[in-house]
Amino acid sequence: MAYRKLGVDNKHRRSMLANLTKDLIMNERIETTEARAKETRKFVDKMISHGKDGSIQARRRTLAFLQNDKEATKKVFDDLAKRYEKRNGGYTRILKLKERKGDDALMVVLELVEKDA
Repeated sequence: MAYRKLGVDNKHRRSMLANLTKDLIMNERIETTEARAKETRKFVDKMISHGKDGSIQARRRTLAFLQNDKEATKKVFDDLAKRYEKRNGGYTRILKLKERKGDDALMVVLELVEKDA
């Protein structure tokens, strides 16, 4: 699987993407750089697909990726899986903002579609 290196080593990248995924699941909206958002959306889609599967193995995989965060895993399987049961992928949207002042990195908002009102 091809992926962006994001300027960090493998352990840091995996941890960073897991943390961004947890934050998006819990808050349903995060602000980050475009490259990080595009990588994070892959993992969020995978976690929600695991939630829709609902098997114990899918729950274990999700819990392992989310660094044993039981609250985030519960939200994936109880709330998000039900919310997206009729949707076949495309659970996130990226809205572009502006460049960050220090390094001109394009900042975006990554959010779940069909948010609870």
